[in-house]
Amino acid sequence: MSRELLVLRHGKSDWSKPVSDVERPLKKRGKLAAQRVGAWLAEQDRVPDRILASPAERARATAEKCAKAMGLTQADVVIEPRLLDAGYEALAAAVSRCPEAVTRLMVVGHNPGLEAFLDWLLPEPPPVPDDGKLLPTAALARCALDGEWSTLDAGAARLIEIRRARTLPEGFPYPFPDGSERRERPAYYYTQSAVLPYRWHDGVLEILLIGSSGNRHWSLPKGIVEPGLSPEDSALKEAAEEAGISGTISAVAPARYRQAKWGATCNVELFAMRVDSEQPEHAREEPQRSRRWVGAEQAVELVASDALAHEIRALSARLATGSTE
Repeated sequence: MSRELLVLRHGKSDWSKPVSDVERPLKKRGKLAAQRVGAWLAEQDRVPDRILASPAERARATAEKCAKAMGLTQADVVIEPRLLDAGYEALAAAVSRCPEAVTRLMVVGHNPGLEAFLDWLLPEPPPVPDDGKLLPTAALARCALDGEWSTLDAGAARLIEIRRARTLPEGFPYPFPDGSERRERPAYYYTQSAVLPYRWHDGVLEILLIGSSGNRHWSLPKGIVEPGLSPEDSALKEAAEEAGISGTISAVAPARYRQAKWGATCNVELFAMRVDSEQPEHAREEPQRSRRWVGAEQAVELVASDALAHEIRALSARLATGSTE
């Protein structure tokens, strides 16, 4: 049986953060590069059956960004601790343990181990480009193998190609995976969900507003509907991360509005959420965002988006009357 091995080096990491090597995150360009690789693999019908990633933050994030851009989920990424700082022997051992039902495997890791692994895996050293870099960050090597993973041996593979993220098509296909339109971000970015956090205080409906990422205006917790999550669960996740709150989605019908972003239009579903608890400021994931409880009409006046203001008014009216329509 012919099998395919995808060897992906992590995206460009961010050295400006005062963190340990294993905690170093991706730069913005590293995230986009990982997504471009994933979208390209989906367009080529080369989505892997299994993804193994080093536990280092830059490798884990590369694998997850790539997976989501392929139409997979974060749960499809298997963290393999032995891939951290792995030499070719450890990489070969990880691949040889892959279930035989898998026909296409992706391994996301680090240099110099990945290049050493390719040297061991191929019968002849792969040609090195003029810049001297075989696998720069976010470069993908595609290799073909005959036989079982468990019998992997030196020189057993054939190099199909090496692709660098910057050579892949600009933009992302919309609709996914083979739409003719190209957008600035992966297709799933344009489906979002948000919460209208509320409470009753002395019989008066109050809304919790949060500051935008730069605290330039007031808004509500909102984000991308993550692959593998429902809109409601994604909205609750954003509430916890952006506002440090948790609660219960109300039975009232959600509101819907559209917002221009990333060169196109996002469709946003807005759920009313009764706030059950608030984290103290020091425990919040994003403490830089301000929080403010206000009356419903004041919330309408304070938010920057007219479309959002209209839906806050409509959703608040349904909460006040107890209507689920």
